Amino acid sequence: MLKAVILIGGPQKGTRFRPLSFEVPKPLFPVAGVPMLQHHIEACAKVPNMKEILLVGFYQPNEELTRFICSAQQEFKILIRYLQEYAALGTGGGIYHFRDQILSGGPEAFFIMNADVCSEFPLPEMLNFQKEHGEPSSFVIMGTTANRKQSMNYGCIVENQQTNEVLHYVEKPSTFVSDIINCGIYLFTPEIFQHIGAVFQKNQQDMLLYPYERDEQTNGNGWHRAEAIRLEQDIFTALAGQGKLYVYKTPAFWSQIKSAGSAIYASRLYLNQYHKTHPERLATTEDGGPRISGNVYIHPTANIDPTAVLGPNVSIGTGVTIGAGVRVRESIILHGATLQDHSCVLNCIVGWDSTIGKWARVEGTPSDPNPNDPYAKIDSETLFRDGKLTPSITILGCNVTIPSEVIILNSIVLPHKDLNRSFKNQIIL
Repeated sequence: MLKAVILIGGPQKGTRFRPLSFEVPKPLFPVAGVPMLQHHIEACAKVPNMKEILLVGFYQPNEELTRFICSAQQEFKILIRYLQEYAALGTGGGIYHFRDQILSGGPEAFFIMNADVCSEFPLPEMLNFQKEHGEPSSFVIMGTTANRKQSMNYGCIVENQQTNEVLHYVEKPSTFVSDIINCGIYLFTPEIFQHIGAVFQKNQQDMLLYPYERDEQTNGNGWHRAEAIRLEQDIFTALAGQGKLYVYKTPAFWSQIKSAGSAIYASRLYLNQYHKTHPERLATTEDGGPRISGNVYIHPTANIDPTAVLGPNVSIGTGVTIGAGVRVRESIILHGATLQDHSCVLNCIVGWDSTIGKWARVEGTPSDPNPNDPYAKIDSETLFRDGKLTPSITILGCNVTIPSEVIILNSIVLPHKDLNRSFKNQIIL
């Protein structure tokens, strides 16, 4: 039997995802019409012999998370549980802390996935790859090809091209190491816990030997930090070159979802995949309905005027109202939002229950990868460059009101704001 563990992180992260992460835990943010995590769960549920999915993170158990887990269990007929860490333990520390739950029932292997990646999740292919490579207890990292410059922002993998064994692993190197990068999706056997346990014991010894040094690094709360273990730096770097670790290179799509801009790009990738996996989720132009161009997801409860034009790459949430002559493209419109007549929304995320007035224009700059480079990935841009806000998609937090006939360009508007004029390149607090 198999299991899957999805690492969902916690509230201290997701800062690049503000103001959207104020309202909903980042893993539940809707991408292509469904919560980000649901794409992972759908892929896991399709794997034969998958018995349980564990979510590991340090969010307080909240109503939204509980509701999501209940509905996903019913929909996918698979056991899903949330295991809460007492602190941020890192990618390796979290699974080591809950090793008994992961190993209960005796799974022969288990997947580990980061929640903030968007992928086709070729899990059955990884299982076949593991059977064909190395000994039965070998571990598999999913990798993809990046361009030389961007590869340095990720974990880089040097492989033996004949056997696909990982010979060398470096997390975010300062010079070019390899154009094969770590996708944050792994297939482990229970033996991995011996390697994580060895790091844990070494951390404990270090704390006994150098208690004060440890305290400085952890602001005095070093007592629980032996358990803070990073799979990438602490485990993969040591395992590389020992005949234990292999890389499965996927030709399929993959992207990180670190910022709100990358959520729109991920939405495009998933909407495109729906042609194969969920054609019923894609809207089509029908008599008496709005004009659809490209891939568009519309929730059945949305109310859309037939003269509106939507797409490509648009996702419309529950209870959204879209008026006459509205134009929307490359955008995510979250539940309860209202786009009044003749407004125009381009490269934008419109927050929950926000209103855009008549003839208003809300526009951002897409942060897409270079379309001429097949290996380009999305850049995780900093918010500011040279003291100015980096042009990116426009984000309206929840309950924002944009008046009629104004233009909002490349701006981030925090929740519960009533704007009274046009803005450009600003964060409106």
